[in-house]
Amino acid sequence: MLNPYATHLGDRDPIAIIAATPDRLAMLAASSGRAPAPGKWDIREILCHLADCEITFAFRLRQAIAEEHHTIQPFDQDRWAAAYSAYDMKGALDLFRSLRDWNVKFIAAQPAEVFGKALTHPERGAMTFRTLVETMAGHDLNHLKQIETLAG
Repeated sequence: MLNPYATHLGDRDPIAIIAATPDRLAMLAASSGRAPAPGKWDIREILCHLADCEITFAFRLRQAIAEEHHTIQPFDQDRWAAAYSAYDMKGALDLFRSLRDWNVKFIAAQPAEVFGKALTHPERGAMTFRTLVETMAGHDLNHLKQIETLAG
């Protein structure tokens, strides 16, 4: 499967979803939330993960435009998460919001033909710029659902 989050996205507009996510996160983050299951991330840690992912998506989007047949660099989310105790919820949300706004504007500035541009993910195979945007949206929806459950 090219987009492991496709089931979360369905036929919804990925650009509308990624544009709306920061406000939805801010609303949910205002909740005190309940403790996650053992070994799972709490709301703050999920927000840290989303901020880290937005840094990654920013680079991936731009490299997909800059290079022919760009190969995406995967990352180990658990190794990155080892530093999450250093970050607070507000900082994670602020970083996510700022980068997401920048990324949405970048995506919106692309001509239609860019959305068919080929790239490769070493673990998922060939995909397009559009698939990358759809992955962002599905990833958002996956983690929003987790946060909604924790926010109760």
